[in-house]
Amino acid sequence: MQNKRVYKISDAISRIKDYCALQDRCQWDVRQKLNEWGLLENTKDIIMMELINNGFIDEERFSRSFCRGKFQIKKWGRRKIEFELKMKKISSVCIKKGMEEIEMEEYLRQLENQVEKKNRLLKEKNHFKRKSKLAKYLINRGFESNLVWEKIKEIYNK
Repeated sequence: MQNKRVYKISDAISRIKDYCALQDRCQWDVRQKLNEWGLLENTKDIIMMELINNGFIDEERFSRSFCRGKFQIKKWGRRKIEFELKMKKISSVCIKKGMEEIEMEEYLRQLENQVEKKNRLLKEKNHFKRKSKLAKYLINRGFESNLVWEKIKEIYNK
């Protein structure tokens, strides 16, 4: 379903404010939505300034909530979260602030939970293949490879 074109700036501002109020949005997300509406570049710039000045868009706030949500709900690792934020053109300063939302102790506990959960689900009998599949899964989830291999060694050396 395609969105209708918005012709009045006031209508566009009203609709995009509703869009931003629904959840935290970054500038990239909002620009994508404005592009879908087929607005002129000059109009998009005016709307973006309005949103930033009124606090509807805040990159640091977005980064913090994005990191919290993806870690706690989706169980992503820091590398995947960072990659996704970079794809949304978030600055490295805001990414760093967002990553502060993930406590290392909780992060390691989540990694351990993920290792144990996936290890129970794997049916592979060969230990080398099993470890490899486990590591591949966790690295794809965004966990750092050195931490993943440390946890795997820890579990298999018990």
